[in-house]
Amino acid sequence: MKLKPFHIILLILTYIAVSCSGNKEKKVENHWPNAGITYEIFIQSFYDSNGDGIGDINGVKKKLDHVKELGANAIWFMPIMASPSYHKYDVTDYKSIHPDYGTMEDFKAFLDEAHKYDIKVVIDMIINHTSNKHPWFLESQKGRKNPYRDYYVWAQKDTIAAYIDKKTITLDSDNIRQWHDPGFGEDYYYGFFYGGMPDLNFDNPKVREEIYEIGRFWLEEVGVDGFRLDAAKHIFPDDRPQDNHSFWKEFRDKMTAIKPDIYLVGEVYDKKEIVAPYLPGLPALFNFDFHYTLIESFKKEDGMLLAKKQKEVLDFYNGITNEFIDATFSSNHDQPRLLNSLDENPRKLKQAINILMTMPGAPYLYYGEEIGMLGKKPDENIREPFLWDMKANDKGRTSWMIPTYSKDDMVTPLAIQKSMSTSYFNHYKEIIKIRNSNRALALGKLELYEGELPKQLMAFFRNHDDQEVFVVHNLSGVSTELDAPEEFQTEIYSFGEAKKQGDKIILPAYSSIVLEY
Repeated sequence: MKLKPFHIILLILTYIAVSCSGNKEKKVENHWPNAGITYEIFIQSFYDSNGDGIGDINGVKKKLDHVKELGANAIWFMPIMASPSYHKYDVTDYKSIHPDYGTMEDFKAFLDEAHKYDIKVVIDMIINHTSNKHPWFLESQKGRKNPYRDYYVWAQKDTIAAYIDKKTITLDSDNIRQWHDPGFGEDYYYGFFYGGMPDLNFDNPKVREEIYEIGRFWLEEVGVDGFRLDAAKHIFPDDRPQDNHSFWKEFRDKMTAIKPDIYLVGEVYDKKEIVAPYLPGLPALFNFDFHYTLIESFKKEDGMLLAKKQKEVLDFYNGITNEFIDATFSSNHDQPRLLNSLDENPRKLKQAINILMTMPGAPYLYYGEEIGMLGKKPDENIREPFLWDMKANDKGRTSWMIPTYSKDDMVTPLAIQKSMSTSYFNHYKEIIKIRNSNRALALGKLELYEGELPKQLMAFFRNHDDQEVFVVHNLSGVSTELDAPEEFQTEIYSFGEAKKQGDKIILPAYSSIVLEY
């Protein structure tokens, strides 16, 4: 068929339109682990695939599309090993899957599927302590001559009498008793968190070898991509920090010999000066300062409080090594739900994720935050069932507990939010996509805005190679404006009707804008 002139013109115009639209949308990239996004899941509350009321591994496999759609690059599972507790932070068998969650075959099948989605899998590794029902501890209790006695820390009551009730409350434990009476004899055992979690004795080489073998099992025989190391500061007591640092270096050497690209992220709950010496052994560390300062910034309506704190932390770590991963987070399984921490203000929640995604780091997202789930202490109420659909239609919603906060009349389920353009879920998706499509936002260095600012504004630059962006957030309920840097003309993201108008940036209450050079 011979094309007429108007057909040719139409084809040319169509080609130009397609080409132009393609140029506008940048490619989404996976920056994990250095700057990728990890989604934290408590399996118990996530998705129930077999109708027993408890979330399971097959349920997570069914919902991998949700993780992918959100834009996350990896999953961190809270403990999955056999344990007598609902939270499973007291392990009884390190080479097992908790039967409520499924089988090892289920987990391996899940891993294969996750990797097809290009999603990495990190599991919680709890080695500071075991359950007091672990076979090692049960043997250890049988007497001083038992071969497992020295797997734990035992002492005669009269030698530690002055220390039994002397523990002060710390950031990561409100327990005030470290030495525990097993109920017989004169010997007490040490348990930093509580009596049901006796600490392992890492002065014993056999214990260290047991732990390295457990790591090998999960990396080599199962195939996980890395470990989140619980209570990493407490392998040895607080008065032996150098022994802690040395242990993690040794642990890292042993694990990288098995899997050179292993991902290790440590929980060291303390200020930066205490955290930093762990970097040689744990190249990724959770940034607790980020979480707490984010909340404080909103309460004080002090925009630069977080930006300055983050710059201070990053510069401090860079002075030690430039090979570290800053694991930032806005909430997790130990803190109140983010929406509760932000006065249940929807605009604050959306802006909080804007801040997390425009700051440097490798962000962690806690399951349910993307739909605005609610929850306060005690911990069970921060770990309530995910709301996939309205209860009558929600076949996968778990029922192991009766929720106090995240109920249908208080939280809009995911299925409904997907159809709402202004929902939390669609907001999360949008800002995550913007971040994953812009190398300056994902990988760029942080430079603070040095000009005069209204107190409620946070303003900073992110630059990477030839890309640079200017980011501004208004952390208050009052509209304000800012002189726009002349070279930043292209708006790549706006929230809350923020806009560039002439030489000014107009910032309504709780709004954000990102301009590109």
